[in-house]
Amino acid sequence: MTAVIPASRLDLDGSASPASAAARPTAVPQPYEYRQRELVEPDWTRFPGWRDVTEAQWLDVQWQRSHCVKNIGQLREVMGDLLDDPFYADLEADQAQRATMSMLVPPQMLNTMVPGTDGAGSPAAGAAYTSAFYADPVRRYMLPVLSDRRTDWPSHPKASRDSLHEHDMWAVEGLTHRYPTKVLAELLPTCPQYCGHCTRMDLVGNSTPQVTKLKFVAKPVDRHQAMLDYLARTPSVRDVVVSGGDVANLPWKNLEAFLMKLLEIENIRDIRLATKALMGLPQHWAAPDVVEGVGRVAATAHARGVHVAIHTHVNHVNSVTPLVASTARALLDAGLFNIRNQGVLLHGVNDTPADLLDLCFALQDNASITPYYFYMCDMIPFSEHWRIGLAQAQALQHDIMGYLPGFATPRIVCDVPFVGKRWVHQVESYDTERGISYWRKNYRTSIEAADVDALSREYVYYDPIHTLPESGQQWWAQQHDADVIHAEATAAAAASRAASLR
Repeated sequence: MTAVIPASRLDLDGSASPASAAARPTAVPQPYEYRQRELVEPDWTRFPGWRDVTEAQWLDVQWQRSHCVKNIGQLREVMGDLLDDPFYADLEADQAQRATMSMLVPPQMLNTMVPGTDGAGSPAAGAAYTSAFYADPVRRYMLPVLSDRRTDWPSHPKASRDSLHEHDMWAVEGLTHRYPTKVLAELLPTCPQYCGHCTRMDLVGNSTPQVTKLKFVAKPVDRHQAMLDYLARTPSVRDVVVSGGDVANLPWKNLEAFLMKLLEIENIRDIRLATKALMGLPQHWAAPDVVEGVGRVAATAHARGVHVAIHTHVNHVNSVTPLVASTARALLDAGLFNIRNQGVLLHGVNDTPADLLDLCFALQDNASITPYYFYMCDMIPFSEHWRIGLAQAQALQHDIMGYLPGFATPRIVCDVPFVGKRWVHQVESYDTERGISYWRKNYRTSIEAADVDALSREYVYYDPIHTLPESGQQWWAQQHDADVIHAEATAAAAASRAASLR
């Protein structure tokens, strides 16, 4: 005779549950164990060069800006005897041979490298400290060294300076109109800090031995006015990302003037200020005149039914300090609608579920910053040691689900050239052997008005070659060899024609 189990004792899948609630464990082991953390500001006086820096100096934005590390000599002055000489040689070689961004690290950001806040304190100067500095996740993308880079495929064959083709979609200089209702306004080409993996490495920052940077032609005031004029005559645009570079490098009075004019345009309903400086230089955003200015902009926006938010860029939990958290709360108290984080997935920085969840909980719990996006690193030159494949990104999205509130669970996205942001599971098809993923879209970019195939075409993104199976790596090597032979033949033919004309 079959026993009848009361409905009250059935789990949702119909299986029998324990006899009573008391028999159920109150907690079970999980792949990730959540714990509340207390934020700690690392002690900057542990660095020999900052041993006498006062708290008043540290909190002063001008002191921070004037003491940024811009070259190896300045790094030596700060670090004293902490780092061994081979590290500096490694760094110098990278600056000369691979770096697409010049060196610019604010004291606030350097202070989060090997922070010594784990209870163990700082490693001893010399070999121990140098080893820890090499391994530090913030160092890995802010101060890349040559030994970090891959030697087999330092760049993907399909890498390009403007990998997202943003310049191709400029409606006016600096204003990218890629999405139907959204634009990106690049107000300036500088930042308070330069990240090694910067997707706008062709425009932002100083030229390096590898990259001669693009320069804006028009004067800033003329470019900004041209942007406003375009938005006023384009009612289909409702959302403006105000970026650069980083808006923290624009004098506040200039940024506020632009935002107030933007708020006069009836069709604009969302404004997002893009600034990594909320983490890298919180002293700027905490300055009283800036907080007061944010309050004025927020009040005007609220009266007109417009949302003004900050989108920041934090890649590792060590970057979330008490100063970052208090600055974020001050901006929200001033009336800012929201602060969201858009990080980038980087190998050796945040490419494990624990890395991402530690960061997201620190942002959400301690700093009132909503985890929003994690981008797959774009296919710019010399970035292969940072990039991860689509399959790993999909696995990370799977592994972080269910821990955070739904509204604070970040989406992992692939920014597909000529398409835009797509959740990593939206891929149309995926050749995992060769690392080629195919994507579709449901709108035309600003350069595809007459392209009848834009919505049916498949667009392509490429995994790092070193992550592929051996057969896939061999296939790419063969393609590369064929490309080299073709290039050499083309060059030889050109030389022969030139010789025949002499």
